[in-house]
Amino acid sequence: MTSTSQHYDHEKTTENANRGLIAKLDPCIIKDRNGRVVWDNDAYDFLSAPCPDTANPKLWRQAQLVALQGLFKVTDGIYQIRGLDLSNMTIIEGDRGIVVVDPLTSAECAEAALNLYYEHFGKKPVSGMIYTHSHADHFGGAKGIFAENEASSVPILAPYGFLEHAVAENIYAGNAMARRAAFMYGDQLQKGPSGQISCGLGATVSAGTVTLIAPTVDITHTGQVEVIDGIAFVFQVTPGTEAPAEMNFFLPQYRTLCVAENATQCLHNIATLRGAAVRDALAWSSYLDETIVLYGEKSDIVFASHHWPTWGQDAIIEYLTLQRDLYAFLHDQTLRRMNDGLTGIEIAEEMQLPVRLQNAWHAQGFYGSVSHNVKAIYQRYMTWFDGNPAHLWEHPPVESAKRYVDCMGGVDEVIEKANTFSEKGDLRFAATLLNHAVFADPGNKKAKELLASTYEKLGHGCENGPWRNFYISGATELRGYVPEGNVLSGQTGMAETLSLQQLFASVAVRLDGSRAQEGNFIIDLYVSDRDEHCRLIISNGALIHRTRQRVREVSSSETVDFSCSLTYLQLMQSLAAGKAEAFSNEQGERSYLDRLLSLLVTPNPSFKIVTP
Repeated sequence: MTSTSQHYDHEKTTENANRGLIAKLDPCIIKDRNGRVVWDNDAYDFLSAPCPDTANPKLWRQAQLVALQGLFKVTDGIYQIRGLDLSNMTIIEGDRGIVVVDPLTSAECAEAALNLYYEHFGKKPVSGMIYTHSHADHFGGAKGIFAENEASSVPILAPYGFLEHAVAENIYAGNAMARRAAFMYGDQLQKGPSGQISCGLGATVSAGTVTLIAPTVDITHTGQVEVIDGIAFVFQVTPGTEAPAEMNFFLPQYRTLCVAENATQCLHNIATLRGAAVRDALAWSSYLDETIVLYGEKSDIVFASHHWPTWGQDAIIEYLTLQRDLYAFLHDQTLRRMNDGLTGIEIAEEMQLPVRLQNAWHAQGFYGSVSHNVKAIYQRYMTWFDGNPAHLWEHPPVESAKRYVDCMGGVDEVIEKANTFSEKGDLRFAATLLNHAVFADPGNKKAKELLASTYEKLGHGCENGPWRNFYISGATELRGYVPEGNVLSGQTGMAETLSLQQLFASVAVRLDGSRAQEGNFIIDLYVSDRDEHCRLIISNGALIHRTRQRVREVSSSETVDFSCSLTYLQLMQSLAAGKAEAFSNEQGERSYLDRLLSLLVTPNPSFKIVTP
């Protein structure tokens, strides 16, 4: 996957990562209102030591770079706070206040970052806020910058479709993604040379309060100019790249370009291992080429939502060009071999990047990997199915494992064969065999410990941060660790901003369809403080929801079984509690509302991954 003779510009990379440091947060430990630690960058102090045998030297070095924390000067009037969360927060000084770009993942970390800036430059009003894209680590700290009622007169800018995609990713599939995110970022692992050292994009993700204040200004097209506090922002929309809704922006008066998360100091993900829609590598490359054409010769500085900036026009054009070519090469060569009849796994195994990309530090697979990105590109075009009928209707993992183990002579024989492959250095196949043993006989302690040990060895060799975290998280759970929840457990900050359509779409995926099919009924809800009317229809095990306009247009032949008026807060409390108190203007049988609430299930935030 990588060249045997690589020549990285370590000195320049280290210089850029440290450049402009004004002050560190000391100690770099952030707590919530109850004293719970939500961020501890000091836990990574062990990275000052030489790389141990339990870590890949390249990932160790990247971990050292992303663990650098503090307030950094990008140029006069532009500052970044790095190392206080997975992402960066950028502050741009205007005529009377400051514009905040990407307020981190959690309110506590955003507030600490803002206060670090205030300590050195004095308190200034927040005159604007920008979300570069729809991932939670770029908007979740919004209420650490200001309260929602304080933001009513402040422009909050985001790419068109931001709210829809933020909800789709973090609410609809939130529980499953959050559970896997714990594996990907390793935030629940012990920090140390044998444990979690980085995720490549940053250290890890903070565990504070995720919030959201809805944007007030949509960025709809490339070339759109918005003036905020005397600063002209020229936007480039880049939908379908690193996020479904994303945008870059150029600051003419600073000759500075923000590339959001479209160009980072590592290979990014075409499919993120936590789960998300597969990204469009072709569009990603195309938009980066547009970035070069529009702003390359106008920019003296490029900064992003992660990592450190790049200074100097020649360096910027080279950086953006290599990032562009990285995604283009992976896309085009995957399709070339796909059209030769190879499957995603086969293409991934043979794919090798061109030498210049191999030698560029910012193209290394610290976060995304060549292997899983190739498989993602294949999946985008060809789905999960590789065309082989044998793979069309396979048994699920437990039933498949039982049959494999039986064919190999039982669990003890499988363990012995796995040991043989492990001794030969084939840890990959040893893990495959032992995984069958564990799924066929989950109570077998020897199989679980050997699989844990194999995962640990695989993890320690990974240059990819999420791969390392997945392997070590799997080992930890095989040894008995049971997570209490995930990063979204108990989070309600985002739900307050949902439209009724978004809210009930998220409710619909919690409906137990097998029980709901026993009877159809209709409920009308009048949400008084939003002046909204919504009709909920339980029909053949599905929850159909209509907003006011569709309710008006529907045939009057529909019979409403129950209706009432309530506030949005009362609605949220009822959904959370699974029961409702009496509401105003009730008509019909209240038992229908009780039945609806009883049909909603709460997902398990700690569902099993490495055991059946």
